[in-house]
Amino acid sequence: MSERAATTDERLLLGVSVCIFRADEVLMIERGKAPGIGRWAPVGGGIEPGETAEAAALREVAEEVAVEIMLVGRVGTREIVPEVVADDGPRLIRLEVFAARWLAGEPVAGSDARAARFIGLDRLETLPLMPGVAPWIHAARRLFDGTER
Repeated sequence: MSERAATTDERLLLGVSVCIFRADEVLMIERGKAPGIGRWAPVGGGIEPGETAEAAALREVAEEVAVEIMLVGRVGTREIVPEVVADDGPRLIRLEVFAARWLAGEPVAGSDARAARFIGLDRLETLPLMPGVAPWIHAARRLFDGTER
């Protein structure tokens, strides 16, 4: 997540997570930076000061994977308590989770990622995922499919 991400105090980091779907696949990145180096997660990052969650989602997708998307809707708010907290790091991460439709482009891993690629939903849990991410991806898919409003 961005070091300049918006915070409401020293202990809370505000961010986004974007579950991008193309047919029966979801776009995932292999994290290249802490936390979770080597683990897979949807595209995400920090909300900049003065930025809306929606604008942050679009910006992070452009920066991290360079594909075109359309946001379908907000899935919910995910709160994460980091396993290890640096002295100046957040004690709580609050992510606004979005479902999105892929429109164009092939993913290219940005500076925060080792790799970026579409993964079949049926193969998702064969990857070393960031803890707790799978239920959010499935909830985003239900929203994407129109079965959850």
